[in-house]
Amino acid sequence: MPIKLTSRQQLALGLVLGLTMILTRPHSFNSLHHLPGTSWAVFFLAGLFIQRAGLFFAYCGLAAAIDYAAITYAGVSNYCVTPAYAMLLPAYGALWLGGRWYARAHADAVATLPRLALAVAGAALVAELFSSGGFYFLGGRFAEPTLAEFSARLVRYFPHNLGTLAMYVTTAAVVYAAWAVWLRADPEVLGTGQDSLHK
Repeated sequence: MPIKLTSRQQLALGLVLGLTMILTRPHSFNSLHHLPGTSWAVFFLAGLFIQRAGLFFAYCGLAAAIDYAAITYAGVSNYCVTPAYAMLLPAYGALWLGGRWYARAHADAVATLPRLALAVAGAALVAELFSSGGFYFLGGRFAEPTLAEFSARLVRYFPHNLGTLAMYVTTAAVVYAAWAVWLRADPEVLGTGQDSLHK
């Protein structure tokens, strides 16, 4: 059964996810630069929990605005800003759709965890191919791009990106599970009632 939050819960979660992107996006002028960026997780979790198409484009705009501000006002290098920057759109789209794909079969049961793991891994791989592949082949930073060299770069960088996404999604899953148990133990929490997860 898909996860359905109330409008207020979706708004609160949407704001929290946006804030984490602002605070952790790599190379931005944030105070949490030691934390891995949450951008990938933001799109995946928004697709899972919120599923509003307008929010997808809002997050894309937010990511671009953060990068613009970091380059313009914080002196961050624009090395990664090439025509291939547009490939972030399908990369983020893959993460969003990965979250939505899992959400359609979600159940508050351990049996759905393999599907969640598959959604995370599959979405991350497609996102990596679009983002890193786009930068490598279309960014103009590599004189003679080859599949062999890109494959080596994929093996080098993808595990870190996948691990970061998995870490944040796992954290979100633990928080969600605790919240679900709490609501079942006290149906009047937040005034939402016992069925708040599915309204």
